[in-house]
Amino acid sequence: MSAALPTTSREWHLVARPHGWPKAEDFALREAPVTAPGEGRVLVRNLYFSVDPYMRGRMNDVKSYTPPFKLDHPMEGGAVGEVIASNAEGLAVGDHVLHGLGWREYADVPAEHAVKVDASLAPLSAYLGVLGMTGLTAYAGLFEVASFKEGDVVFVSGAAGAVGSQVGQMAKLKGASRVIGSAGSDEKVKLLVEEYGFDAAFNYKNGPVAEQLREAAPDGIDVYFDNVGGEHLEAAISSLNLHGRVTVCGMIAQYNATEPTPGPRNLALVIGKRLRIQGMLVGDHAALQPQFVQDVAGWLASGELKYRETFVEGIENGFDAFTGLLRGENTGKMIVSLA
Repeated sequence: MSAALPTTSREWHLVARPHGWPKAEDFALREAPVTAPGEGRVLVRNLYFSVDPYMRGRMNDVKSYTPPFKLDHPMEGGAVGEVIASNAEGLAVGDHVLHGLGWREYADVPAEHAVKVDASLAPLSAYLGVLGMTGLTAYAGLFEVASFKEGDVVFVSGAAGAVGSQVGQMAKLKGASRVIGSAGSDEKVKLLVEEYGFDAAFNYKNGPVAEQLREAAPDGIDVYFDNVGGEHLEAAISSLNLHGRVTVCGMIAQYNATEPTPGPRNLALVIGKRLRIQGMLVGDHAALQPQFVQDVAGWLASGELKYRETFVEGIENGFDAFTGLLRGENTGKMIVSLA
């Protein structure tokens, strides 16, 4: 056990289920007592925690692939921090660990749910993004779900986000003949082409997605990686070639809708083109983890894979970081820094 421990920890609680866009009054930053960890547990001082689009779904009280956040309890999510007290074999004070109890300053974590990470391999925040769940989402969604093969033309929506930016670069690294991205600002479009090596990119706010996609991919596309849904999915179905594949990873355009959103009006094309549209959850692809870490650590070390992070400082700004993410204010991974 270590010396004097903190007595309190601030943590974000969900206090009401948001209807449409989350509002400040749906959340509360509260203080909770901190105690020494029990048998088989560690106390972690969180240095960074992640805010992610999927968390919006967990704020609704609906049956889903992951249980909803409980009201008046701390919310959860990826976090990385330093062990400050240990009552568990194999984890010592000073170790850095990745775990699922974000949205708080201090976390009492069962040792089996804490994964040791190496700060000498990559910055600690990278384990929440490029080397973490978002990176594995991109890797599994492209290579396993979309059955990517060399020579494919790949289109990615939300391409400047944490997942999308990795998908495009990984496709290029593995021999895509053309990679196209869409993003929500001219600045992000420039980043996709100049820094991430996309062959073409467009700002979806500048005109109909279907027209801009046809212009960027005159010979059609083979793979569509969907982070957005809505108009983007409809446009992709129009542009997909025979035996095209779609990975449906997210539909951020629809997460705050209060009415049912219309589906693509051109679904009949799925028949003639023999398209495959498949949803994905990263949890189904844990077996890829060792290969993913090996490949991505190599690409990071060689400088072939680039990534961006957007940091919001201070736990008190956790809610603003989350709503900023939903509005697309981040480039790459959105992270709350408590360091």
